[in-house]
Amino acid sequence: MARQSASVLIASFQENYEQLLRFLIRKLNGDSERAADVVQDTYLRLAQTLDTEDQIDNPRAYIYRVAGNLAIDQIRRDRRQNVHQDVEADDFHVADIGDPKPGPENIYLSREQIALLDRALSQLPEKPRAALLMFRVDGLSHNEIAQKLGVSNSMVAKYIGRALKHCRDALLVRAER
Repeated sequence: MARQSASVLIASFQENYEQLLRFLIRKLNGDSERAADVVQDTYLRLAQTLDTEDQIDNPRAYIYRVAGNLAIDQIRRDRRQNVHQDVEADDFHVADIGDPKPGPENIYLSREQIALLDRALSQLPEKPRAALLMFRVDGLSHNEIAQKLGVSNSMVAKYIGRALKHCRDALLVRAER
């Protein structure tokens, strides 16, 4: 009985080869080489069913199920391999960096940006500057800033917004030069 079901599977496989290949090409995003590999793996898997005693009611559906499962396994294997390669590439990239300290150019640029921000802050009126510093440096809420400055919450938001825009514009003007 098992011998008969295996020969039925192989015969059905041969009859449906072209449709199975097209099915796998679609499933594997148009990669015909990988699809051909999966078709061959499917044949090998079907040939191993000689040892089973189970009766297969719908050979074509069984073949497609085996092929679909093998295609899913292939996709998962490719994803794992890609993730593994990405991790290796990241490790390689990190190894190239060497010393994690910033280089002289980055230090200079950072100091220049700090000087620009300091100059921009000094150009701000007192209340917007104080509101921005209390919010960003001291971590105070709008309510707390409003109480300290004697203004409304909405005015604090306006002060902070104007101060941030002024600082951003000062940095952008410098970056455009």
